[in-house]
Amino acid sequence: MKKMLVSITLWCFASIAIAQHHESTKGINIIPIPVSVQEGMGSFTLLPTATIGYTPTAAVKEIAQQMQQKIARATGFSLAKSKGLSNATIQLQILTKRDTVLGNEGYRLQVTPTAVIIKANEPAGLFYGVQSLWQLLPAAIESKTVVNKMNWKIPEVAILDYPRFVWRGLMFDVARHFFTKQQVENYIDEMAKYKFNILHLHLTDDEGWRIEIKGLPRLTEIGAWNVKKVGYFGTFTPPKPDDPRNYGGFYTQDDIKEMVAYAQKKFVNILPEIDVPGHSLSAIVSYPDLSCTPGANTYHVRSGEEIMDWSHGAPPIALIDNTLCPANPKVYTFLDTVFTQVAKLFPFPYIHVGGDECPKNFWEISPAIHQLMQKEGLKTMEEVQSYFEKRIEKIVESKGKKFMGWDEILEGGLAPNAVVMSWRGMKGGIEAAKMKHRVVMSPTTFAYLDYMQGDSIIEPRVYATLRLNKAYSFEPVPDSVDSKYILGGQANLWTEQVYNTRHLQYMTWPRAFAVSETVWSPKANKNWLDFVNRVEHQFKRLDIEQVKYAPSMYDPIFTATKNAEGGLQIELATEVPNLQIHYSFDNSFPDQFYPVYSTPLTPPEDAVMLKVITYRGNKVMGRMIAMPIKELKKRAGIQ
Repeated sequence: MKKMLVSITLWCFASIAIAQHHESTKGINIIPIPVSVQEGMGSFTLLPTATIGYTPTAAVKEIAQQMQQKIARATGFSLAKSKGLSNATIQLQILTKRDTVLGNEGYRLQVTPTAVIIKANEPAGLFYGVQSLWQLLPAAIESKTVVNKMNWKIPEVAILDYPRFVWRGLMFDVARHFFTKQQVENYIDEMAKYKFNILHLHLTDDEGWRIEIKGLPRLTEIGAWNVKKVGYFGTFTPPKPDDPRNYGGFYTQDDIKEMVAYAQKKFVNILPEIDVPGHSLSAIVSYPDLSCTPGANTYHVRSGEEIMDWSHGAPPIALIDNTLCPANPKVYTFLDTVFTQVAKLFPFPYIHVGGDECPKNFWEISPAIHQLMQKEGLKTMEEVQSYFEKRIEKIVESKGKKFMGWDEILEGGLAPNAVVMSWRGMKGGIEAAKMKHRVVMSPTTFAYLDYMQGDSIIEPRVYATLRLNKAYSFEPVPDSVDSKYILGGQANLWTEQVYNTRHLQYMTWPRAFAVSETVWSPKANKNWLDFVNRVEHQFKRLDIEQVKYAPSMYDPIFTATKNAEGGLQIELATEVPNLQIHYSFDNSFPDQFYPVYSTPLTPPEDAVMLKVITYRGNKVMGRMIAMPIKELKKRAGIQ
């Protein structure tokens, strides 16, 4: 009876602490941070005799089996099914009376010295409670093989948790570089651990068409393949006529069905994107009569060579026409076929139709486009695209789906029921929300995972930088809009520069941790220093799981300026606290015995290299960075 009273007391305390600001304690390092955490004094130990009981539905049984498999893999314990729910060591309970606090995805997780109990209104809530439970166990639970002589303790705790937003997305571009079905499913595994619930698959682009469409075989026979090139995407030399076009791939419709079913077991929905009318070179190469431009039959699927002139800003000037023709009836017949099959393959209620970065210089010289403008009373090329988007919306809605596009679909007039995904900052999302349209915020400013994570001298070169602390400052609801129009937020990973899964992981983690906390956790619970501590605990788990991540948050930040005499002054800073920056100018490799940075540096007269590395005490934290003095002078504007 005494234990029961303690349990009830902890549970009630958690219930009234919904709005309480969370301060992480030693044993609780969950990402995303829960709504409320109340830690007890004891702990629960997972033993070989542990049992599992659960509400007898197919969905809950699947969650229980996933638990059994993971526990058996790391601990060797079989976690037998209990004959009854209430006497099981681990209990997964669907509430018979709905808890109005939890909604559809919330949960209550209670750990006592004798039991682990997760309660929720829906199976999704139980699944998310289990994800938090994994993070309460020792990091070794992520091992792919049995770990012997491990004390599998879980701290005594009462957690109340539910998401802030219904839309918690990651976009995975499989068009620029193809990733296999298994690689996509592995990505789903990782994102689901941190309570993301939408995988946005960018399925088509200039570099490849990745989905089988029956009746349009050339899309995958021709449109899915290009020439393999390595280097800096966008600067490649054009392929030679006889270069083999054998790099790429596509998903069969059976592959798609299997991926969708796999994602559903992890409570992840897949949002398909067919990017039109721009970014459509792979479709045009497959079926040249979809273009307004004569000579499209000479085009090839892009392999990373330059096809756009961005020197004048956006939209770009196309060097070849990668747009579908809004004046061509065949385009709408083609898209009706595509969206009919896409709608059947993906049960998620939305279809994303792109709409971004559509060049219009070929439209401007097209007689067919000018005839369309005269017939429909269109005055600008933006209105031509709006005409196209409104027709596509009708096609998408005829399939029983909701129409979604990037914020360029605002230009020239927004389709009546369109949902806007705002990527060019927050402006487009604000404008759409004020027009009472639903919005998903995914701004480059905070949520573009393809950007560099640290200094360009060490990171794979991309045109912009997004550090972890900037990503963590993401707030999807601007003060000027009604929050009911903001569905949530999303991080986007474009893969022009991402060739393999190890680099895919490197670019995703830890910045996706920041976005997951933004879209799941209460705004008031976010705290940068506490988050950094929890990220470091997650790194231990990723190490054991052999998932790659970027250590960029430990690397110094360089600021180069002119001093009063016109010479170079170098300031160094760290993104995370409690680091010492050791440096050298003599071309040797600094360690913890070298000078520690404390005030701005002036390099010796003939020095050619500044080398830096960060430590925490005697432990190396950052990477050795060799920064040429010449580069710093260039940044400072010194000739």
